[in-house]
Amino acid sequence: MGRFDRIARVCVSVIIAVLYGTNVISGILGTLFLVLAGIFLVTAIIGNCPLYTLFGVRTTGDRNAG
Repeated sequence: MGRFDRIARVCVSVIIAVLYGTNVISGILGTLFLVLAGIFLVTAIIGNCPLYTLFGVRTTGDRNAG
């Protein structure tokens, strides 16, 4: 997972958490977005997205890896 991708995931996670915390998004949809934000945050921290691996997507500049 590339640097920009990781930073973007963290930013999206923070934005969703703030929106949920201020009740801009709430209910079931808010909870789903919060879960998605958690998944984004975890994948950004570990630097690997299982869906990227499954579909062969690479967001790093290294085309020769793996």
